Amino acid sequence: MADPRQRLEAVPGDRGADDASQPVGAPAGTTRTLILAAALHRFAEQGFAAASLTDIAADVGIRRPSLLHHFPSKEALYREVLLAELADWNSLVSVAIVGGTGGWEKAERVLVAAFEYFEKHPDFVRITRREALDGGPMLSEELGAVLRPMFDGAVVFLEREMDAGRLRRYDARQLLLTGYGAVLSYLSDAPLAGDLLGSDPLSASMLAARRRHVLDLLRNALDPSA
Repeated sequence: MADPRQRLEAVPGDRGADDASQPVGAPAGTTRTLILAAALHRFAEQGFAAASLTDIAADVGIRRPSLLHHFPSKEALYREVLLAELADWNSLVSVAIVGGTGGWEKAERVLVAAFEYFEKHPDFVRITRREALDGGPMLSEELGAVLRPMFDGAVVFLEREMDAGRLRRYDARQLLLTGYGAVLSYLSDAPLAGDLLGSDPLSASMLAARRRHVLDLLRNALDPSA
């Protein structure tokens, strides 16, 4: 995804009706992608209420009417941003699920994929946490439609592996919430973690240590051969 802070050439003056197309020098079809990237960063940093369409447009190098040509409202833009990120996340998890023979091997692949995705998409982490803390006021139904099938599918997998004896028995739903929190909370609460640990929690060494810790902890809990 393009860095929204790397703006295309700003357009002097008023471009009129053609302002609804794309920034000067932009290849065809890139404006919408740039808007989504800029909006993701603004929404993650400022929240939905504080983020401004004017600022998002400026980050891309276009005017507000251009942005509204692609997205008719801030609500529509926010919805598209979050659902696009969730689609990317869902695709990554689906690939991880395909590999592995089952049991802990497959569970580990999904956990590693989660770590890698969240580490590389800090804005997704922040916007997801903001949505959760705010009670999902903008996208509760849409989020449910995307996340519930993923959650239910994971429950089915875990219960099947537990029934086959390839994973130790736990409440599958609670286990998923535990794994989600172990991965996501560390990244979303990085400033607090840094104060407690006395070092940068997002450094390569600290991220690797966190990943090893969570994987070792869950393997010891789940893998019958551990």
